[in-house]
Parts: sequence; structure tokens; C-alpha cells
Amino acid sequence: MLDSQNRVLSGMRATGRLHLGHYHGVLKNWIQLQREYDCLFFVADWHSLTTHYESTEIIEDSVWNIVIDWLAAGINPGSATLFIQSRIPEHAELHLLLSMITPLSWLERVPSYKEQQQKLDERDLSTYGFLGYPLLQSADILSYKAGWVPVGADQVPHVELTRELARRFNHIYGRDAGFEQIAEDAIKKLGRKNGKLYRELRRGFMEQGNQESLEKAQALLQDQPNISLGDRDRLFGYLEGGGKIILPEPQTLLTEDSVMPGLDGNKMSKSYGNTITLREDSDSVARKIKTMTTDPARVRRNDPGEPDRCPVFSLHKIYSDDKTREWATTGCTSAGIGCIDCKKPLIDAILVEQQPMRERAQQYEENPELVKSIVAEGCEKARIIAKSTLEDVRLAMGLDYRS
Repeated sequence: MLDSQNRVLSGMRATGRLHLGHYHGVLKNWIQLQREYDCLFFVADWHSLTTHYESTEIIEDSVWNIVIDWLAAGINPGSATLFIQSRIPEHAELHLLLSMITPLSWLERVPSYKEQQQKLDERDLSTYGFLGYPLLQSADILSYKAGWVPVGADQVPHVELTRELARRFNHIYGRDAGFEQIAEDAIKKLGRKNGKLYRELRRGFMEQGNQESLEKAQALLQDQPNISLGDRDRLFGYLEGGGKIILPEPQTLLTEDSVMPGLDGNKMSKSYGNTITLREDSDSVARKIKTMTTDPARVRRNDPGEPDRCPVFSLHKIYSDDKTREWATTGCTSAGIGCIDCKKPLIDAILVEQQPMRERAQQYEENPELVKSIVAEGCEKARIIAKSTLEDVRLAMGLDYRS
């Protein structure tokens, strides 16, 4: 329970190389989080199969390139644990066990289920794997008892499903025989003063719904060295009127909604074919920017334009300072500069951003075994945690007789 409050889990599907949209929308946030939390970042290769089960040839290459992209962007394997989802079979077993208690309607109501079916209508997505995608996500999170999951607003329903599943699991399997009496006995172990305070805070939450009382009681339990982990988990659950907390409910760490514009002005996405990859060759970057579509009103060099209608100016909002944006706006609206002139500062800024990534990536590109050793170490660390969680789950479900 204690570790989970400082643990962050996030992953990316293995469906191709990462682009600048991934960097600005996800990786910059990860780089900051690894300095503040115990972070686990994984390549979700099983998740790739939910929509790309007919094109598995892209997965292996994508897995290793994604890890190199992470390292190039600044993810530090000394600060964060990097691993591959399919290397941790405990994810699959927990997914199976959770499926036994998951109402079908919970999966069908996840917003992305129907949205993705409509968006990817050229693919046959009438599979259990696609329907169960959010449940596998929940298993990913709960395998590590992660306290925090960084997501954009569109992924919040997935974390809420995970919270509901954890709550349902704890309700079904967390109330062992004589639970209340065992919890009352555990309160006595807190000592007279702390036991009295715990009861008062519990009453404040149970009778009045006082969230502050709940948080104070949780903090009180975290500071108690004289009770066992089992008693602590039991008292955490007793606080909220439930059973022992076997699977803690994760919280969303809502990330800023960063929409990185692509080369056509739409959101940068592989499916739109409008991306610049993290480690793209500098000549290719320059060529792509130079051939970007601009304001259609600027047919000739001396035609004035409107920056808000120009995909190029959308990139200026990401990469340029106020002075450069003002120069581009004035030059465009007065026809004082041409579109090629407007694009040059962007080319320079993107290449400057990518240069340290290319330099960091070089050692990993030249030494694939180094990448594999980083992942192997990360998988070993991740599996220790996932195994421990699964042992708790099996015990709670009465499935600990296998040994």
C-alpha cells in the first residue's frame, strides 16, 4: 500500500516508431515524473494485437525502436523501470482472473470501444481481445498496485474502470472470516492515542463523508511501524467500510492536453501520415517542413496570408518564441516574407530539439545488446512486483494451493 502511493505506471503500444507528437504529448511528462516517482514504463506489445493482429511483423521492430526512442528522449533506466508487457506473464493471469468478476456491460460501455470500432471500420474488431482491451489495461495497472496513472482526458474512463474493478475485487475477496473483529484487534495495536484518533477519523468519513478525515487516517496508518502489512491493508479497507485492500485503487494523473500539429495541420498521427519521427534524418525533416501546405490564400509570393489558417503557424506556436511568432505573423499578413522564409526558423528549432536525441540514440543503435540488457533488467524488476501482487490475488481467491 505504501509503495503504490509513489508508483506511476504507463505504457505505449508497439505500432511503429515514435514521433514528435509522442515526445510533446507523453515523453516530456514521463521525463519529469521519473524524477518524482517510482516509475514503470512498458511497451504494450500485447495491446498492439488488439487492432494489429493481422500485421504482427511490425511489432518486434517497433518494440526495440520504441525503447531506443525513450532512451533518446531522456528516459533514464537508472530512474525508471523499462520493460515489455509480454515478458511478464502475470499480466495475462491477472487479466484472466479479473475477467471472472467483470460484468460484460462494464466493457461495452467504455467510450473508446464503439469509437474505435467506427474509426477503424476497415478492420475486423469484433474480437474478445478488442472488447477486453480495457480489462487488460486494468491488469497492467493493478499488477503493480500503481497509485498513479498519467493519462489524457480521453483515457480517464479506462482508469475509472480499473478503480471499479479494484473496488469490486476487494469487496468480493477482501472480507475474510471475522474481518471486523480482526480489524478491531488491529486498531488496539496502534496504541491508545492513535487507536482513538483512528476511530474518530473513521467515524468522520463513514458518517459524514469527510474526505479530509479519510486522508488523515490513511496518513496515520502509513506512519505506524508496529503493525504488520496485513493489518495495515485491513485497516485501510476498514476505514471505508469495506474489506482488506488487496488491490489499491489507482488515481489519474491528468496530463495537459497537448495536441501536436502534424505536417497537414491535423493532430500528428501515424494514421494520418503527417509525422516527423523522433530520430528522423535532418535532411528528411527539412524536406518535410519545406513542402508543408500553407495558407491556400497565398498563391503568389506577394499575396498576404492569414496565419490562423496555416498549418505552419501551428508549429510556430509549439517551437517559436513570442518574437519569432510576431515576426511570422507580421510577415505573413503583409506579404513581407515568403512561406519558405517562414518555415526556416521551424526547421532550425526542430533540428535543435532532435540533435541531443540523435546523439543519445547513437550508442543504443550501435549496441543493440545494451538495449536488451536494460529491458531484461527492467523485466526482472517488474516481474518481482507483479508476482507478489498475483500471490496476494491467488491467496484472496483461494487459489494458493498450487505450491
